[in-house]
Amino acid sequence: METDIRGALASALKSALKQRDREALSVYRTALAAIANAEAVSAGEEHRAGAIEASVTGVGGAEVARRELTEDDVVTIVRNEIAERRSAASAVRSANPVAAERLERDASLLEAVAGSGADAG
Repeated sequence: METDIRGALASALKSALKQRDREALSVYRTALAAIANAEAVSAGEEHRAGAIEASVTGVGGAEVARRELTEDDVVTIVRNEIAERRSAASAVRSANPVAAERLERDASLLEAVAGSGADAG
């Protein structure tokens, strides 16, 4: 399911690719990966390897449907990405002001793309 924020991140990623903006590319890829990771389902008992003769055969036989995230789920993920960067910036500010500034810029890039949905709450 394509969400508004995911679409905005994908669009921003394409734009950053065209502009060869490595910092923005990294930020958008990381946020999109966090969303994709949240869609993954855990490998429970039914997905563990067992005897060969009991294994599923055929192309896609062992595929599992991914979780479908709501827009609120995606907003929460992006909000957490922003908060993590702000927290890390605060933690390293005195020891490494350059790194702190980059983390703040990264958080601002996400806020700009995600819009008010990530700022709410």
